[in-house]
Amino acid sequence: MDCIFCQIVAGKVSTEFLYQDEDAVAFRDIHPIAPTHIIIIPKKHIPSLAHLSEEQLPLMGHMVRIANQLAKREGIATQGYRLVINCGKEGGQVVPHLHIHLLGGRRISDKLG
Repeated sequence: MDCIFCQIVAGKVSTEFLYQDEDAVAFRDIHPIAPTHIIIIPKKHIPSLAHLSEEQLPLMGHMVRIANQLAKREGIATQGYRLVINCGKEGGQVVPHLHIHLLGGRRISDKLG
């Protein structure tokens, strides 16, 4: 199992879960680019957004709901936050496991790229 996120889910790499249920987990990014930088991942290995099946679409809604809950808990919901999903190497995806970045706690640049 080479996927670092699968190793986290399996408990082989230690991290503090900010959220956990039967389908997903959330934890702080080890290389944060904002004061609040949380990663939300499905427990099941899905390589990227491009690999999401029709049956797995409700999982994305669930992960967004988790992000919204965490934004409230972190105190960034009122001021605003950004959700980012990178897809593929040229899209900036570093870990080949579907994940959402929850970013906030400061003004996030309007510039993309």
